[in-house]
Amino acid sequence: MITVAIVAILAAIAYPSYIQYIRRAHRADVKTALLSDAQFLERNFTEANFYNQNSGGVAITAASLPNAQSPISGTAIYNIGLAVTASTYTLTATPTVGGPMSGDSCGALTLTHLGVKGVGGSTVEQCWGR
Repeated sequence: MITVAIVAILAAIAYPSYIQYIRRAHRADVKTALLSDAQFLERNFTEANFYNQNSGGVAITAASLPNAQSPISGTAIYNIGLAVTASTYTLTATPTVGGPMSGDSCGALTLTHLGVKGVGGSTVEQCWGR
């Protein structure tokens, strides 16, 4: 009985740390995807002088991005959206409803053409810095 109680106490202490570790890993994946999409848009701007269309005049949309979700393959944990004009863009990674990140304190992560990082919940340092 004592052994079971000790194991239960250890599990109660370890489980929240494990969940935080998993959430940080998911945030790291989506930050990589956002930065990759931003790099794609910047390369396009270098060629076309516009964020919202490529050099052939074809419109750039969220479906055009290399990473429309995170992780790239499998079940989406974040969906990546794009708000774009000729001279600006904002990438937004929104947690999927009912997914493992839906209750995360960071909420949606954003990245703009100026490199400004934002969050829908906690502080930017907490969510983008770890």
